[in-house]
Amino acid sequence: MANVTFSSPKMKKDVTFYATAGDCDTLLATAKANKIPVDFECENGECGSCAVEVVVLSNREPMGMHLTEKEKTVLKLSGKISKQQIEDAELKDVPPPWRLACQYIVRDEDILVKF
Repeated sequence: MANVTFSSPKMKKDVTFYATAGDCDTLLATAKANKIPVDFECENGECGSCAVEVVVLSNREPMGMHLTEKEKTVLKLSGKISKQQIEDAELKDVPPPWRLACQYIVRDEDILVKF
């Protein structure tokens, strides 16, 4: 169970939704279902238009979540994450701040999504 808060200058105010733990929807699917205006084009992790900054709001260690190969490539080429952040994600389970909304699966932790 998680609260997902979306924050953007595109919206009048921040909006928070409850995401069910164990659901396999992507962050983009959650945004679309709740009419949140996250930019996207391809929906399969190749264009990078849905890049979002994810901030964990809990006081505990952030849950590591693997980066897809598409995310690694697109986010690195766009300058959103570094090679070191990719290594930290793979070896230390330290999630990078930028993710692709079409690839990110919401976990059991409260997050702030900036776009």
